[in-house]
Amino acid sequence: MPEGRADPYPLYERLRAIGPAVTAPDGTLVVTGYRECSMLLRDHRLHKTPERRLAASGYPQWQDRPALRLMFGSIMMLNPPVHTRLRRLVSACLTARVAGLRPAVERIVAGTCEQIAGDSDFVAGFAFPLPVTVIGELLGIPAADRPMFAELVRDWSTVLEVLTPQAVDRADAAASIVAGYLADLATQRRDHPADDLISAMAAGGGDKLTADELVTMAALLLKAGTETTTGLLSNGLVALLSHPDQAARLRAEPFLAIPAVEELLRYDSPVQMLSGRCAPDDLTIAGFDLSDGQRVFAMVGAANRDAAVFSDPDRLTLDRAQQAPLSFGGGIHYCLGAPLARLEAQIAFPALLTRFPRLALAGEPVSREGTALRGHTSLPITAR
Repeated sequence: MPEGRADPYPLYERLRAIGPAVTAPDGTLVVTGYRECSMLLRDHRLHKTPERRLAASGYPQWQDRPALRLMFGSIMMLNPPVHTRLRRLVSACLTARVAGLRPAVERIVAGTCEQIAGDSDFVAGFAFPLPVTVIGELLGIPAADRPMFAELVRDWSTVLEVLTPQAVDRADAAASIVAGYLADLATQRRDHPADDLISAMAAGGGDKLTADELVTMAALLLKAGTETTTGLLSNGLVALLSHPDQAARLRAEPFLAIPAVEELLRYDSPVQMLSGRCAPDDLTIAGFDLSDGQRVFAMVGAANRDAAVFSDPDRLTLDRAQQAPLSFGGGIHYCLGAPLARLEAQIAFPALLTRFPRLALAGEPVSREGTALRGHTSLPITAR
């Protein structure tokens, strides 16, 4: 329902009142407790099974569809040992490059702030173009080409939640363009390396990514580095403007940026639900007896408001010093792009509040559709 998209937290509270988990009519275990979600996300015995959902949605030959193959064949949906190998090959070069990206992010944030001065839509003018530009900088996509990926990534990403024929057709068209572009760019970087992530992933020597693996990984980073960060920025701005005392604190004390971003991730997570995990056998995890093939949904948006772990969980407290939020998952599938999303938000929020001391909402926020990801499609603001 639209009301649930605008504010799902009362529903989560009702679910938690039943217990740390409930069983849905189809047998899926829906987990809302923080400790239970944390244990489930870190238990390697649970497997990803995207092919089950795709077959049930009418796509038993899902690998023949460009959008489905690019999304559901990515590391996000794979299990060990394939997952282990791919993550090892990418994580080291990604971590090293994110650490050196701060000056570029500061420059990009400052420029993007100037683009929204006056009356604008925060999503269209800041929350979406900022991460697209930053992930383009990281990957090595030429600046002139980066803007086109905003709409392409949005169309392709719909297959995570919507699998209607119309949505998949549109996503296929977008995915084909994205994959073709990245394949061409990777070929160029193999012949003429640059100081970027695609060049690093394409470098030879020992075990390395195949051409298809590199394209799939780069596309996933492009998608993940855009969508969740856009949600973090738009959700975080709404939360700050709804709590002017906390916004004033961050404006006056920019060193609070690190704990503030953790609290904004907890308070209104851009990722609300992590699904796709199944028990491969009868087993017991986090006190739950799971049957062979039973699906598990980790409702991290609910877990982040668990009063058993967070005091006064519905209150935004930027210097909260409690458990880390589960917004980026956990275990072997912990989000590879989490450090980059945090860096962007840690720089963006103090910059916005300092540059625009009278920053305010200028209309009703419009929530994005879907339940797994949370954010906005429109956020009118006055930036002065």
